[in-house]
Amino acid sequence: MLAFLGVAAVAAAFFCPTSTGELTPADEIELAANGIESHEAVVTKVEPADPLGFISAGAAGTDSGTEVTVYNQNLALVKEQRKLELKAGVNQVEYTDVAALIDPTSVMFEDTKSKDTVVLEQNYEYDLVSSYKLLDKFLDREITVTDEEGKSYTGILLSHDGGVVLKLEDGKVVTLSEVSKVEFPDSAGLLTKPTLVWQVYSPVGGTRDVLTSYLTEGMSWRADYIVKANADDTKADIQGWVSVDNNAGTTFEDAKLKLVAGEVHQVFVPQQRVAYDMVEEEAAYGGSTKEAFAEESLFEYHLYTLERPATLKNNQVKQLSLLSADSVPVEKELIFDGARSDKVRVVLNLENSKDKGLGMPLPAGVVRVYKADSEGQLQFLGEDSIDHTPKDEEVEVTVGNAFDVTGTRTQTNYKRVSDDVWRESYEIQIKNHKSAAQDVTVVEHFYGDWEITSSSDEYEKTDAFTAEWKISVPADGEKTVSYTVERRF
Repeated sequence: MLAFLGVAAVAAAFFCPTSTGELTPADEIELAANGIESHEAVVTKVEPADPLGFISAGAAGTDSGTEVTVYNQNLALVKEQRKLELKAGVNQVEYTDVAALIDPTSVMFEDTKSKDTVVLEQNYEYDLVSSYKLLDKFLDREITVTDEEGKSYTGILLSHDGGVVLKLEDGKVVTLSEVSKVEFPDSAGLLTKPTLVWQVYSPVGGTRDVLTSYLTEGMSWRADYIVKANADDTKADIQGWVSVDNNAGTTFEDAKLKLVAGEVHQVFVPQQRVAYDMVEEEAAYGGSTKEAFAEESLFEYHLYTLERPATLKNNQVKQLSLLSADSVPVEKELIFDGARSDKVRVVLNLENSKDKGLGMPLPAGVVRVYKADSEGQLQFLGEDSIDHTPKDEEVEVTVGNAFDVTGTRTQTNYKRVSDDVWRESYEIQIKNHKSAAQDVTVVEHFYGDWEITSSSDEYEKTDAFTAEWKISVPADGEKTVSYTVERRF
């Protein structure tokens, strides 16, 4: 049975036990009315399943262990299979090692072997143990305090703001500004880590295989690509990496890792944010791996599954290999868009197709381009970001601006022909200071109804607002493109 937790109707269909797990007389009547035999409430803890069973299962199924699906939007879906020891009746279950940034309303519970196992109530406990919170919990209760000289005092805690104030058994009040030790009779119900506390009804006792899932914030991933261009910029070796950032507040051991590329719609509901004290693990980069991800379509997104388990430590960025392709054909293009920039852009174009050595849907990310110098040492050329790119689509990477090829754009004439017609003339001058001829694409933008009435060179109307000229600029020379356009509004 799949139960969505946090829904009042589920609990109302049965009963609401007291905070101690004991049944009230009204609960006994409600249980009897629903045909449920009354039993003493039992407190149990959920233990993680043996991870070796998950490893032996490979990438197929989620029969045991943990599966983590990470989205691009600071979101992850966590699915866990654990062993749960239940007794017949109502059990209080403490489900620990959940993500600290869990969305409690998204929790789902399923007993894989019995549909009659039901969660009656869920509480998300995040009041974690600390010295301050323990003192706060024991206000008006008895504690024992030892000062720096080793003298102990037992009394009722009246205050702990700026010092400990105790009311002793003889009625006297003592203030201790320096304390070496505080003894409490119990932990006051505080927990060491965020915990889901369930009231679970089971018709029979025994070990259950429980599958839980929930959404959590604090996890994201991104793609990074390394492009190594060859000597004449016609081919490149491409490596893709994914970086998974885990700040969810817990570690996922030997998890089956899946990544979703795409923009998932979410409803953002204002809610109180949880603050708590936790021991932070040292951030580290995970070791690289040559294992690739298996890719598949999922709804209108793409899903990438790592073909081996991975451990995602809290406060860790783990890098994993996504793809590797050698000798992918690329084309270097010089583009001058004078209306938008006075620089000549240098662009690398490639086709994301199988026959070109790729053909895998590419997640959005940063592309960094390198090239070897005369000594064979790689040098960084530039970087650009790309959007999610389906297979068989073009990828354009702006590497930087040309040093030896420059451009200027000059308006040479402007005339208002009538109330709604303008005639304009432009000259675009490209200078090449290199020892070899350079091909340059000149781009111009127009709005309204437009027509180029004269042009020094052939051009192509690439869309309703753009015209392009493909020109060759001689070595140590220059080339001028001139045209006249009429625009109507």
